[in-house]
Amino acid sequence: MNRVVSAELLDTDDGSPSEIAASLQDLEFLNWAFGGEATTLSLLRQVAAKAGRSSLRLLEIGAGLGTVPISARKVLAASGIQLDVTLLDRVPVHLNRNERCIVGDALALPFRGASFDVVSCCLFAHHLEPDEILTCVNEALRVSKVAVLINDLVRHRLHFALACAARAIYRSRITCHDAPASVRRAYTVNEMRRMLAETRATRVEVQQRYFYRMGAIAWKH
Repeated sequence: MNRVVSAELLDTDDGSPSEIAASLQDLEFLNWAFGGEATTLSLLRQVAAKAGRSSLRLLEIGAGLGTVPISARKVLAASGIQLDVTLLDRVPVHLNRNERCIVGDALALPFRGASFDVVSCCLFAHHLEPDEILTCVNEALRVSKVAVLINDLVRHRLHFALACAARAIYRSRITCHDAPASVRRAYTVNEMRRMLAETRATRVEVQQRYFYRMGAIAWKH
């Protein structure tokens, strides 16, 4: 299945406030039900274990409501790992104002070097073209101390068919359009591995996970 780039409505806020809110709720459900939360949690556990850390300062880029890192924070706390979360998004109304949040550009992060232990993103990488992924990951490596995490979709024909069929359960017409579009513009595991190998990461790990998700770690050291 070839990669096809088409505009996503949530990117341009092409909808009413209620439609946008419903689409963000759809994303929250999809991450909970189909491997999004589990993927980020697994990546964070790997980083904490390999780095020997019991606490991590995390910057979530393209964060939206930030439900995935917030959920991970709750689960990790039960196993003695403290996760300090900061959310960054370019659209102010997408952010969760109950959390520490910053409006900013993921391709030009407004932070000094090594300001966080980990920089993470969920369902954001497929919005970027290959050259933008290199820029984004290198920026994230600059402001991180340990690693950059990518949690995203895997492009596959069956995944596309399932995203179309799931229109019956989406709350928002925005999701009905964006979910299949996201699958079509997503990358494969091998494509992501090749792109990350061109970044400043010292080591890269990319795995396919449950229900057409991929989890990637670009290690700084």
